[in-house]
Amino acid sequence: MEISGKIIAVLPMASGQGKNGMWRSQDYVLETTDQYPKKVCFNLFNDKIDQFPMAIDDVVNVSFDVESREYNGRWYTTIRAWKVDKNGAAQVAAAPAAAVSATPFTGSPAASEGSDLPF
Repeated sequence: MEISGKIIAVLPMASGQGKNGMWRSQDYVLETTDQYPKKVCFNLFNDKIDQFPMAIDDVVNVSFDVESREYNGRWYTTIRAWKVDKNGAAQVAAAPAAAVSATPFTGSPAASEGSDLPF
């Protein structure tokens, strides 16, 4: 999946010791340039932090995966970036604000026949 926008916040880096060694995690907040802007917090992990340095007001196109995990009966979702492309300021107006890949629904109303729904 991909999303484009401007970095509006760089959150403090978290680090720790896990069973596989040291880890680092950096969160960023991106704001899309849609008519109704959305704010999205995404994460870079370990070497990706150094590979894709970002600062506030950078215009970026972020490729990411969404993953969820359960802990103590609650679910947590992470948007983990795996590639970040910086756009020039001139490209902002020409680039689509938020392009989130999705599979379109191709079902038909006939597929829901027999249900109690009025439509």
